[in-house]
Amino acid sequence: MDWVPIVFIIFKVAVLGIGMFYAIKWHYDQGRKGKQAEQRAVLRASGKVAVIFVVSLVVLGVATMFISRMLGLELTFP
Repeated sequence: MDWVPIVFIIFKVAVLGIGMFYAIKWHYDQGRKGKQAEQRAVLRASGKVAVIFVVSLVVLGVATMFISRMLGLELTFP
């Protein structure tokens, strides 16, 4: 019964290793196709994500300040 964890760990490492190998191979093969158009689309999408992230941070900060002042918390720096 002491061999069961050893077998499970070896099986898990083997399955995850094979999965990582095929994931890296698939991404490498996908990277060779249509670089120019895909790069433009990726840059546009990443720009949108960055803008959405910054806007959400600003909204969260304003909401935090509004709620803290509504509750009477003092958030001034000394």
